[in-house]
This record gives sequence, structure tokens and C-alpha cells, in this order.
Amino acid sequence: MSDESTSVLRQLVEHLGRFPEDAFLFVREGLAFTAEQLHGAETPAHRKLQEYISTHQLDWSDLVAAYYAGTLPASLASAVDATGGVEKLNRHISGRELCWGLRDYALSRWGLLARTVLESWNIKSTQDFGRIVFAFIDFDLMQKQTADAEDDFEQVYTFEEAFEEPFRIAHRDKGSDRSKP
Repeated sequence: MSDESTSVLRQLVEHLGRFPEDAFLFVREGLAFTAEQLHGAETPAHRKLQEYISTHQLDWSDLVAAYYAGTLPASLASAVDATGGVEKLNRHISGRELCWGLRDYALSRWGLLARTVLESWNIKSTQDFGRIVFAFIDFDLMQKQTADAEDDFEQVYTFEEAFEEPFRIAHRDKGSDRSKP
């Protein structure tokens, strides 16, 4: 990570004052993981287009409109075509999708310790994922679409059901005959 991005990350952590740097890094990495799971690998064309809309403070819909109107520079129109067309441009992930992707990413990294690691960073609910994401957005480190809201992260799942219930071993009744299979 560059010195500049480390400095911005520290400012972000201080601004929110609730989660450590590792929590922010996890969410950023988990976003990339989730995008790849849902949309496939990001291409250089996607990165070029993302940089363009970010630099020009546009939304994906603005880019699509300019593409159809024929007003995009030729290199950008070629980048749109290289991504597979306008249908494949937007790699947006909803708050709910991101929560489930972060769950999967945490389990792939830490297995049964996932909940413990997240809670050690003061992440105790899906709402906390939303707080981190919207802090990134406030610092212009992530983008949102018009309909995106922090409420999208509310009560997507409880940490108990997401990180523990799938791994519980079913116990037999106390009165059952243990000699029978």
C-alpha cells in the first residue's frame, strides 16, 4: 500500500473512530472478492472505465448514455466493447450481496474463527459492514449508486446464524439409544 493511501486510511479510521485499519482492509479486500465471485475477474478495460467515471464524477448510467449517444472518446467506446458491452459494464454489488460475500470471504480466510476475528475488530453485525462501506464512500474511496443506502446493510443476517449455525453438530436426544447407529 502506498504512503498516500496509508495516510488516507488512517484518516478514515480516525474519522469513524470505531474500527481498526484491519477492518477497513478486510472490507476492501472482501469487496474485490465478492465482485469477482459475482461478475468474474476485473479487466484492464473495466479499470480504465472506472477511472474515467471517477475522474469525471459520472455514474455508470452516464457512461452508458454517452456510449449510446456516440459521444464517448473512441478509446473508451472500445473499452466498453472489450468488457462485453454495456450489459457487463457495471460491476455493482448491493449491500446484501456484499454482506454475504464478506461472510464467504471471512470463512475462506479464517474458517470457524471468522466471527471471532470480526468481533475483535468491533464488527458485530452486517450494519457494521455498512458503516465501513459508507465511510469509504464519504472519503471518495468507493462509489455508490443513487439507490444505495446504509440501510441496505441492516439485519442481512446475524453473526450467529452466518458464522456458527452452519457448523453446529446435531446432537441426539439424551434418551436415545447410543448403541444404535
